[in-house]
Amino acid sequence: MTELLERVIEQLKILPADEQDAIATRFLAEIEDERAWKASFSKTSDDQWDNLAAMARQEIDAGEFSPLDELFSFKPNNH
Repeated sequence: MTELLERVIEQLKILPADEQDAIATRFLAEIEDERAWKASFSKTSDDQWDNLAAMARQEIDAGEFSPLDELFSFKPNNH
């Protein structure tokens, strides 16, 4: 177990049981989601990736895209 995870667990131990369970539920859902994504990506063939890349290039060439800064309110940090 990593030091960071050990620190998290120590912090969790001082929370009430219902808060511990709520956080544990979120962690378990995140772990399951990560497993599902890894399984999905591992089943994707090179041809499928190539087709997705070609579709993305076609959308870009046709002007059917939006810059990320328009989709998200991300503002770079000027530090």
